[in-house]
Amino acid sequence: QLQLVESGGGLVQPGGSLRFSCAVSGFTLKYIAIGWFRQAPGKEREGISCISTGGGSTNYADSVKGRFTISRDNAKNTVYLQMNSLKPEDTAVYYCAAAPWLRRCVLEQSEYPFWGQGTQVTVSS
Repeated sequence: QLQLVESGGGLVQPGGSLRFSCAVSGFTLKYIAIGWFRQAPGKEREGISCISTGGGSTNYADSVKGRFTISRDNAKNTVYLQMNSLKPEDTAVYYCAAAPWLRRCVLEQSEYPFWGQGTQVTVSS
């Protein structure tokens, strides 16, 4: 069974940085596309970044483009999301999600059947 475990959330001041990790077990990462999603209080969950199977394609929501960077280490079966220049509006619960064999990089929740437990990020002074 494919499982995802996120780590790296927490409290950070505006302008600060955090790095998320999404550790994958039960499946070989190089055959999986990974998406990062977030849900702020009172809002719908939104897709913010993804990386395709093999890592050849990445995509970002406009709200995070230029500030967040997704990467993968297939040897460690882990995907990372580096978040810089954080803003209070980045406060949300963040999730990684997996789609085995998905060659495309998409930010649509329906494409991802496996989800992590979510981790809170709070950006506040």
